[in-house]
Amino acid sequence: MQLTLAENFRAVFYTPFYLLKELRLAEQAGLHIEWLAPGSPGGAIDQVKDGSVDLTWGGPMRVMKDHDTCPADGSSLLCFGEVVARDPFFLVGSQKSFSLKDLAHLRLSLVSEVPTPWLCLQADLRAVGLNIEQLERSGRLKRDWTMAEQIHALHTQDIDVIQLFEPFVSEVLKSGRQHILYAAHGRGPTVYTTFICSQEGFAKKRAEFARLNEVLGILQTWLHSHSARDIAHIVQPYFAQLELDVLTSAIERYLQNQVWATNPEMSRAGFDRLADSLHSGGFIQTRILYDSCVKAFT
Repeated sequence: MQLTLAENFRAVFYTPFYLLKELRLAEQAGLHIEWLAPGSPGGAIDQVKDGSVDLTWGGPMRVMKDHDTCPADGSSLLCFGEVVARDPFFLVGSQKSFSLKDLAHLRLSLVSEVPTPWLCLQADLRAVGLNIEQLERSGRLKRDWTMAEQIHALHTQDIDVIQLFEPFVSEVLKSGRQHILYAAHGRGPTVYTTFICSQEGFAKKRAEFARLNEVLGILQTWLHSHSARDIAHIVQPYFAQLELDVLTSAIERYLQNQVWATNPEMSRAGFDRLADSLHSGGFIQTRILYDSCVKAFT
């Protein structure tokens, strides 16, 4: 049994995938995976659709967008195997007290690399009564900084609140001057990362994908029975520029807050929450249904 898997961009919240590779769990289950080098966020989607690779990993938002824009009989992407089960992003700033309503008058910098964090945050802001259109017209939103540039702007007080994922959060908190103001995982289940394949690929490789799904379950049991430091030691080569303590802190934060799924079955509630956020934010025009996108192996 053999699969080609195109890695997504490098990120700490993708740690379970790196563990899957390093622990060689697939090989132990008789499944050989050819790992292709990471590219830009979502960069392998076209390769999955044209069949040059079997699957990649990423946000179901890309599957939903595909179903939203393709003809009814041509929606080609599917997802399976929940890995990141909650939103891994945070709002960070120096404020001693904070609520989301405070963003009505604070300068906020948004992640520029990927769209999902802002789309999900928009739903949270609407839930507390903020007017997104008014916020966007205010001139207080910054959209084009990288996360490293956001951190610099926070230190120079050119911005009040920034949106980050790990390990940037742990790096910023080391100074003691900044705080986590809002943790997006607190909204509850939000399916953030899964395996992504094409409908045609699923038909051809169902047995291989089913085996991979089983291996993912084994990996998830391993993940949640080991310490952050144990995990950090294994995946450190993927983050050679990071101090081990920073990487360990980042992994510990995600473990403690249930960011990583405990089993491969995709949460219907988490999928629906993401779909609602994408729809209310205008990223998709139709409300995408779980059963049209998600494949199970039971």
